[in-house]
Amino acid sequence: MDEEFEFLLEECARVHGHLCAGQVLGVRMSLIGLRYIGIGDPKGADRKKIIVIVEMDRCATDAVQSVTGCSLGRRTMKFMDFGKMAATFVNLETERAVRVLAREESRQMAKALFPHVKNRHAGQLQAYRIMGDEDLFEVTPVEVQLRPEDMPGRPLTRVRCEACGEHVQDGREVRRQGVVLCKACSGNSYYKMEKASLCGERYAK
Repeated sequence: MDEEFEFLLEECARVHGHLCAGQVLGVRMSLIGLRYIGIGDPKGADRKKIIVIVEMDRCATDAVQSVTGCSLGRRTMKFMDFGKMAATFVNLETERAVRVLAREESRQMAKALFPHVKNRHAGQLQAYRIMGDEDLFEVTPVEVQLRPEDMPGRPLTRVRCEACGEHVQDGREVRRQGVVLCKACSGNSYYKMEKASLCGERYAK
C-alpha cells in the first residue's frame, strides 16, 4: 500500500491505542467510500459535505472516524446498531451515497494467504493490508433519507417528556394519543431507575 495508507494506519493506531485487523478494514473501507462519493478532503474543504453511518461499535469505527473526521459530537457520524461490519458514506452536496460491507469470505482468504501465521488476528492484519478491494468489500450505491433534524447544527426542536420531565431534542420523542414521551418512558429504555437522582438528593439537603 502507499504512504498515505501507512500514515492513516499510524494515525488510527495512535487514536485507537493499537493496530489491529479492524483498523485496517476501517481505513480501507473509508478510503473506498470517500472515493466513490467524490470526497477528496474530508477533514478540510469537504468537511461539511459528508456524513457517515456506521453499523458496528468495533475497532473499525474508530478508524472510520479517524480517516473521515466525522464524529457523533459533530453529528456527522451516525450509529445504527446493526452489528455488521459496514458503513455508508454520504455526500450531502451531490446526495451520492455508497454502503461498504466487509465480505465474510475475506476471513478465509486471509487464512489461506498466511497459513503459517498461527494467530488468526495477526494473519488477518497482514492479509487485509494487501488483499484487493474486491476481495475485501462489497460496495453498493444506496439512497439515504436524512431528515433536517439529523443534520449538523443547533437543535431544531426541544420538547419536555410529560412522564419524567426530561427534555428531548431533534424529534427523538414519542407521541402517543397526544402525549409527548421520551423513548425511555415509552418503554424503550436501556436503564432501570433504582432511586431518585443522586444530584437531586445532594441539592435537596
